[in-house]
Amino acid sequence: MDLKYFTLSEFDSPDEPGSGSKMDKDFLEKLDYARGNASIAFKITSGYRTPHWNDNVAGGRIGSSHKKGLAADIACVNSRNRQIIIKALMDVGINRIGIGNTFIHADVDKSKDANVIWLYN
Repeated sequence: MDLKYFTLSEFDSPDEPGSGSKMDKDFLEKLDYARGNASIAFKITSGYRTPHWNDNVAGGRIGSSHKKGLAADIACVNSRNRQIIIKALMDVGINRIGIGNTFIHADVDKSKDANVIWLYN
């Protein structure tokens, strides 16, 4: 798989080097297209998560899409970039989006409700 804007290592779980290779390839291609369309950098703050790492950062969220390689968090701290990133994600068919103060969660987990946007407290 040839990604133009990302390397697989950007998606590694911090406790398992090389685990970015466990990311879903179709999801990564969509994310790569979204990055190109947005014309701004996407800094990945969380990609694939091992069960152990997920327990540390998400309180053990059992159904985490990160553990399936179907989710990524993108750093974002201002409203202008937030709008650009969300639009780019939606334009390529990434339709599950969570918005936090410092990041945007994007996933394509088909086992969960589609076409949703939620907020993190």
